[in-house]
Amino acid sequence: MKNKIHKLYGKVGIKSDRTKNITKHILLSALYKGGSILCSFLLVPLTISYLDTENYGIWLTLSSFIAWFSFFDVGLGNGLRNKFAEAKAKGDLTLAQGYVSTAYFTIGLVSVGLIFIFLISNFYIDWTKVFNASEKLQTQLSVLMPIVFAFFCLQLVIKLITTIYAADQHHSMQGQINFFIQAGSLLLIFIMTKSFESSLLIFGVIISVFPVLILIALNFLAFNNRYKAFKPKYALVKKEYLDEIFGLGMKFFVIQIAGIILFSTDNIIITQLFGPEEVVPYNIAFKYFSIVNMALSLVITPYWSSVTEAYAKDDLQWIRKSMNSLVKITFGAIVLVGVLVFVAPIFYNLWIGDKVVIPFNLTIFMALYMALTIFYSPFTFFINGTGKVKLQMYSILITSVINIPLSILLAKNLSFGVVGVILSTIICLVPHIILCPIQYWKIVNNHANGIWNK
Repeated sequence: MKNKIHKLYGKVGIKSDRTKNITKHILLSALYKGGSILCSFLLVPLTISYLDTENYGIWLTLSSFIAWFSFFDVGLGNGLRNKFAEAKAKGDLTLAQGYVSTAYFTIGLVSVGLIFIFLISNFYIDWTKVFNASEKLQTQLSVLMPIVFAFFCLQLVIKLITTIYAADQHHSMQGQINFFIQAGSLLLIFIMTKSFESSLLIFGVIISVFPVLILIALNFLAFNNRYKAFKPKYALVKKEYLDEIFGLGMKFFVIQIAGIILFSTDNIIITQLFGPEEVVPYNIAFKYFSIVNMALSLVITPYWSSVTEAYAKDDLQWIRKSMNSLVKITFGAIVLVGVLVFVAPIFYNLWIGDKVVIPFNLTIFMALYMALTIFYSPFTFFINGTGKVKLQMYSILITSVINIPLSILLAKNLSFGVVGVILSTIICLVPHIILCPIQYWKIVNNHANGIWNK
């Protein structure tokens, strides 16, 4: 079998071991992602039938709200990814283990602190007002929120194992775990529809606990087998390691915060301006066009850590060749987004029937948003891989500040409605579309100076 695979590599012109590894994991990731996409699409009508449209809208908004707190890993996940890859590329396994130990310990402390603060705050927050929900859900939400939040914080720590796999260029592991979580969630929700009456509380608890169980199992298996040499040890937790991870991680931290504000506030804004029911058509259109972005991410994501290794070894020739291939693939993906616009009404009807109506103008603007996001994705992953993210940090920080007031202006004051929210995000993408390709060109041609090289 291996001989056949090597012959296939030869026929398509793949010679680099790094590229062969990426190709292998892209193919594996494609299988897992395909299964995850199928499960994700099946989850929507099944969840709506269990919760109803209003409660599903509340769950989507609640999930977006909780996701904001992912930035409290203070960028250590991405900092660990780059530093672990660099240390391993240089053969310093003790340093790599020190980075792992320090990251686990630090994020563990942060998570405990977050849970403590949230439990106290929960007594003073009326979640029905936050999510613009019916007052009859007050009791359910006051119980559900700390449970969902606690398990989310636990995930902040234990999901670091997927960062280690990615840094070690075993890129398909993240896709494999996501598939298990999606498939398991689909099965659990199906069982709920047959065994329980509609309950946002029961739904939220089960969907929050299940991913944690999967990740705990992966940590146990990984640190007792493949990554035994990198098993976290308290004795290796050092301030100097934290400074190194945090130096780069802090930049990623700011980017994460700004990215959450820029890309994850739409559901909250729509809920507050138009009610939770309007989140559903927006989210369905987003999921539909995300098919292309998901597929593209299978190809692009593995290049992050591979770029880190190649850049550490000054292999600019491989980087240029790889980026040229990625740009061609990206343009193909943008064409596919255009095709999806024309078949959208047919697909919506087959997918959700007449349960939810998605306006065509929302479909158009969502397609434009996705096309622009796809365009600059390869350049972003390259920049992240090199760790030269200061310009990206400033750019996304400025646009994230602009996004919320601009969304409200377009959606409410100028009466664009829900479309105004996505239009605001599109406008805020423009600086990144211009700056990221320029920075890539400067770096690979050794012309990057000042902020372009930081």
